[in-house]
Amino acid sequence: MSEPLRVLLVGATGLIGRTIIARSPSLAGITLQGLARREIPFPPGTRMELVLAESDQWPGIITQLQPHAVISALGTTHKKAGSSDAFRAVDHDLVLEVGKAAKAAGVTNFVQVSTVGADPYAKNNYMRVKGETEKDLKALKLHRLDILRPSLLRGRRQNDFRFLEKMGQVLAPVGDLFLHGSREKYRSIRATTVADAALGAATMKAGGQFVHEHDGLVRLAREFEHHQAALKAPG
Repeated sequence: MSEPLRVLLVGATGLIGRTIIARSPSLAGITLQGLARREIPFPPGTRMELVLAESDQWPGIITQLQPHAVISALGTTHKKAGSSDAFRAVDHDLVLEVGKAAKAAGVTNFVQVSTVGADPYAKNNYMRVKGETEKDLKALKLHRLDILRPSLLRGRRQNDFRFLEKMGQVLAPVGDLFLHGSREKYRSIRATTVADAALGAATMKAGGQFVHEHDGLVRLAREFEHHQAALKAPG
């Protein structure tokens, strides 16, 4: 039997990070590790090693852990960060440092959770920073880079109530019916689907750079589910 793939999750406190952690008890062929700045409560049955350290120590820790893949679910909001500069320090600078450390450590797969509409030339600062992060990660020439661009996430956040997002989740099932063709990428998506897509991308063998929006995320998640089922099948 081959060794389990070591997948390092960076950004374990957000909705996607917590959803990936919740999947840990049922993962086959994957050893999940986490890297965070503070302790987080784990759901019952969690199977994950969590390393706590200040972010300036993360590059050295990534080098020591030498994971096969890194999933970056790092992200904040302007409100939580307090300023545009503080937002950029997390969503661009810290992500890029993690990417550089991953490349230096020989990480094969790097998965970045971004957002639909990310554009380095956007007028909106949030979208511009996300787009610049994508562009700078691509410039690192990692063996495999998967950029996930979900739209509105459907799932329950912990200790992070967002009124507009909550209203969007309520209205999304109806709104999604009107999003077709080139607008399908703006359909809402379950956090569990994005989490499975991230795990699936982390296990892919082919090299290259890939961008996944709504339909691509759903496809990645289904492929991951089928692969997991095959690993768990008797015989």
